[in-house]
Amino acid sequence: MQKTLVILKPSAVQRGLIGEVITRFEKKGLQLVGMKMVSLTDEILEEHYSHLKEKPFFKRIKDTMQASPVVVLALKGVDAVEVVRKMTGVTNSRDALAGTIRGDYSMSVQENIVHASDSPETAQIELNRFFSEIEIFNYPQLMLPNVYANDEY
Repeated sequence: MQKTLVILKPSAVQRGLIGEVITRFEKKGLQLVGMKMVSLTDEILEEHYSHLKEKPFFKRIKDTMQASPVVVLALKGVDAVEVVRKMTGVTNSRDALAGTIRGDYSMSVQENIVHASDSPETAQIELNRFFSEIEIFNYPQLMLPNVYANDEY
């Protein structure tokens, strides 16, 4: 089973969409194995968005991501990274398909509700950035046989 990170951005927090977005992941069959609300520091944001640090819009990203606390999630499932990415939709919410989280709840490139890890390797790095080992839980998912065929997990 694969784990991935999702950040419910301030746009989700401020708009009261936390429960609705988490519900979508749970209804899909992903297992919530970690969750907490945090305020993002400059240091965390510079590390998390290091690939964008030199871009002219980086200050806008920081300002947006520090507008309120965020909710970080650790989700687990077969091909979790790819499944979550498909569920979130493309970065520019105006281009995101209806039925995706961004397509249904956002009109912005920046205020686009969620961040989702883009690869299994990145997911591991990001999970380690936001969660300690004891904050990720390993517990039986009792509905597993109803989510996957017995040879899928």
